[in-house]
Amino acid sequence: MGRSIKKLYYSIGEVSKITGLKQYVLRYWESEFPSLAPSKNRAGNRVYREKDIVLIQYIKHLLYDKKFTIEGAKQYLKSLKPEDLQKFSETGSIDDPVQESYSEEQLLEVIRKIKAGLQEILALLNEWET
Repeated sequence: MGRSIKKLYYSIGEVSKITGLKQYVLRYWESEFPSLAPSKNRAGNRVYREKDIVLIQYIKHLLYDKKFTIEGAKQYLKSLKPEDLQKFSETGSIDDPVQESYSEEQLLEVIRKIKAGLQEILALLNEWET
């Protein structure tokens, strides 16, 4: 993710600069996301590992780019596999599930059903008005 010198541990200030997030945001996310739990050193300061930074970048991507809510991101993270984070750290993006392709006939059938449902609603509204 663009850093040339790898360290074992990073301070919250360093992580703030690396991720572009304010320190209070990092502390808040720590309270919201159980999987984000940096260790603390003897002085009681947070010490982040590389995997914590990748997770923070992942959460940031979910919230800022994919427009997830905090709750939605929490749910999404529950299904997260270690290889997902690894892939994210290499590519910087989350693969969306492959969308199924539908035939034109299948799409037309869906549109017909929606149209029929809307016509039923319109008929009910017309009855209700009279």
